[in-house]
Amino acid sequence: MTKLTADAQGVFVIAATPFDATGALDLEGAARLIDFYLGRRVQGLTILGMMGEAPKLTEAEARRFALQVLRHVDGRVPVVVGVSAQGFASMAALARPVIEAGAAAVMIQPPQTAARGDDAVLGYLTAAVEAIGEDTPFVLQDFPLASSVPMSVSLIERIAQTFPSCVMLKHEDWPGLDKLSAIRARIGRRLSILTGNGGIFLPFELMRGADGAMTGFAYPEMLVEVCRLFARGESEAMLDLFDRYLPLVRYEQQPGLGLAVRKYVLWRRGALACPATRDPAPKLTEASRAELDWLMRRLERSLEHQRKESVA
Repeated sequence: MTKLTADAQGVFVIAATPFDATGALDLEGAARLIDFYLGRRVQGLTILGMMGEAPKLTEAEARRFALQVLRHVDGRVPVVVGVSAQGFASMAALARPVIEAGAAAVMIQPPQTAARGDDAVLGYLTAAVEAIGEDTPFVLQDFPLASSVPMSVSLIERIAQTFPSCVMLKHEDWPGLDKLSAIRARIGRRLSILTGNGGIFLPFELMRGADGAMTGFAYPEMLVEVCRLFARGESEAMLDLFDRYLPLVRYEQQPGLGLAVRKYVLWRRGALACPATRDPAPKLTEASRAELDWLMRRLERSLEHQRKESVA
């Protein structure tokens, strides 16, 4: 697999991690899920991110799952593997075998222990790059709402200047549109920027200079089409399409419950054999499941109406 470069664009969908009803890792289900994503024409995959429940996996499980995915993808799209860890030994133990197995890059989120200022974050990343290998491309995840590690525009600029192997920024600060514009204006070299937060700001992030999305919304084909329409200069059509999906995008954004929502929708769409999240995790109530069923039916009616209008 070709290594990830700073020219990367499009949708790198963050994959869920399949579990069975007992909470055991479902390695056989990985192929089913990956085929679902690839069938929606995503440009890349990201596994073992926060949405992938990476902190709930053992080191051995994380390695087995990553290698299973890489074998199944077999170079069809680039795969980014999340390797964030409290210790650099654990980070290297995952990063080195997945890169050898064909991963295009790894993703690193500085932990809360690095939140002692810009120099502390730079020091952490210096040690992390040494652990994974200086020639290993990495994605810098900027998600302070979850990590409690604020990264200013000037810090991101310093990171881009210090580490040539940092080829992508996963921009997930919120509010972050003005920050995204400032990053694009200040960084003196090409850096791919993909955005997260469930895609809820994607149209505006594209207009501010993002290259695409790295998130796990359960209808990844919407993210792909939004990016395609933007690239063609069809901003009105882009927003019209996005608006059709917005109720589900918004429902997925519920703090704490969002992953359960996403996995339920993926299960309803046939991508997962079981919608289970690994404990501890909140569960969907009967009322929540009924609301999601209604939103999905409503979306399908809207899309069918759109198809009929386009044919007429």
